Amino acid sequence: MLTVKLFGVTKMMAGNQGALSLDVATGRQVKDLVGAIEINYPAISELIQKKKVLVSVNQEIAHEDTVIKESDEIALLPPFAGGASDQVDAEFVRVQRENFSIDQELDRVRSQSKRIGGIATFLGIARDRSRGRDVDSITFEHYEGMAQKKLREIRERALQDFDILELLIIHRYGAITIGENIVLIIAGAEHRADAFRACKWAIDELKQITPIWKLDIRRKGKYGWKNTPNEDGEPGAQLHFYDAQRLNVPNDVHLTSSFAAALPAPF
Repeated sequence: MLTVKLFGVTKMMAGNQGALSLDVATGRQVKDLVGAIEINYPAISELIQKKKVLVSVNQEIAHEDTVIKESDEIALLPPFAGGASDQVDAEFVRVQRENFSIDQELDRVRSQSKRIGGIATFLGIARDRSRGRDVDSITFEHYEGMAQKKLREIRERALQDFDILELLIIHRYGAITIGENIVLIIAGAEHRADAFRACKWAIDELKQITPIWKLDIRRKGKYGWKNTPNEDGEPGAQLHFYDAQRLNVPNDVHLTSSFAAALPAPF
């Protein structure tokens, strides 16, 4: 028996279950797992086959021939919308429910080195309109463990690939009120141009590889999960609509999930 974690739209499509228990023998492959999902949840299986949902095994993207066993941590990942292992990670890479102070986080980065002469920041804020529709509130869901891991990877790559001295990443989860902070990126460097480049790359990369999903609460009678064009107008994936009865969602919920670029596909 295998346990498969669900997030975002896959959770909705499975009747708001957080996980599935599937009768798949240990030592089988991911394609066998997908076949088992198809028996009771054909719509989810279809999204996997169309590469709209990824399968992860032990917090790494899996392929159809990846061997799985009962002790593996398996999850289904819709496209990505963003407790660390040591003290540095806990300070500079955080996924948290509570709000954050921009001034405190700026001081945290500034105090890392007296060589820092330029700081670039990106602050994401919850807005009351998305994709041409009014939004009443927003909820973010994340894959605990994997989200932190991916953010740490972004920080490490930024410190390695850009001429910067420090990078901080914070992303909130849970219910967020319109106007509140969502995500913060701060890059500190000797020169402003390096800080700007690293900050832009970090937020773009976060949207591509971090398993964090957004739930927009809207007063509508039809609900759609979609991969939409990003803020620069680049094309996203195909739009899929599901009615409320099929998804078992409340009448005031509209689920969206977006990402900035194509993800590596498992099949």
